[in-house]
Amino acid sequence: MSSLSSLATVAIAADVPPPPKVDAPAYILIDQASGRTLASERADERAEPASITKLMTAYVTFRALKEGRLKLDELVSISERAWRAEGSRTFLNVGDRVPVEVLLQGMIVQSGNDAATALAERLGGSEEVFGQLMTREAKRLGMKNSNFTNATGLPDPALYTTPRDIAILSRALISEFPQYYRWYSQREFVWNNIKQGNRNGLLYSDPTADGIKTGFTDSAGYCLASSAKRNGTRMIAVVFGTKSPRIREQASTALLNYGFAFYETVSLRKSGDAVFKPRVYKGSDQYVSVGPASNVEVTVARGARSRLKTSTTLNEPLIAPLKAGQTVGEMRVLDGKTVIKRVPLVVNNAVAEGGLWAGTRDTFALWFR
Repeated sequence: MSSLSSLATVAIAADVPPPPKVDAPAYILIDQASGRTLASERADERAEPASITKLMTAYVTFRALKEGRLKLDELVSISERAWRAEGSRTFLNVGDRVPVEVLLQGMIVQSGNDAATALAERLGGSEEVFGQLMTREAKRLGMKNSNFTNATGLPDPALYTTPRDIAILSRALISEFPQYYRWYSQREFVWNNIKQGNRNGLLYSDPTADGIKTGFTDSAGYCLASSAKRNGTRMIAVVFGTKSPRIREQASTALLNYGFAFYETVSLRKSGDAVFKPRVYKGSDQYVSVGPASNVEVTVARGARSRLKTSTTLNEPLIAPLKAGQTVGEMRVLDGKTVIKRVPLVVNNAVAEGGLWAGTRDTFALWFR
């Protein structure tokens, strides 16, 4: 690996005050773009998530839609088990055939346990098997302290997660499925002539808030995963175990306001940008465009613009053939001398193997590198 260049200097904060004290037993605040933790308390302690569980139910359903295993207009039969689901309801009738899109809105806006159960049975065959699918997706996302046994969040000793894991899930849901995320800001939904409002109070008190999900059981307390976007920066807050809806909203607002007041998202490079064009040996082209595999975004405190820098390294020499997306190096973001983010550098466009002349010429060229 050989160091090639220093590409940018961007802002990092000087002094940032500690986060506010909030009346929540466990919480976390992260920046959506970078995933950086800005405030936390007992964020890795397992707890009951109540209806915030439905974020994972939605995530599994959204993946099924993306992969073509499900369609929004598909009609799903409502079983007696789904119809009998206790707790919050969309008021589905047993035997009805209901579009997937209706079930999703009923689950997201109204927190309908009947809608969540119906989706679970459609995708898993049973809610128990669907719980296994949920846990599998959690592990794939890096949710290290989560286990799901049902689609609704109704109490079960084997159902648990953490504020950090829910923040990871929320971040994935927002970034991967923006076309469906809009439902989390929907204030009300009507089915069977019954209109119910969204229980997320932030949607009514903060015009920048656009989600995400509430939860409550007697044992879990009042929980809220929330998100807001201001001036191009998005924050996610997760609070668990508060004593009332008002307290969970106050705690979430305080955390979000703190994040926006003292931090911002800085974009250094976009996926597909040509960072540089190094030499390629034995290829149909002599040079190739190399750039970051994903957007290079970091969360920095508002203030000084001196400590944050980026550098790149490349695996040399590059010898054809090269596939588009092939990893050939790394970009690092440093705060002073500390690496705070690493992003693979990839080939932006494929380079085929050259002919006999290119191979012969570059064999000699490689001898004298």
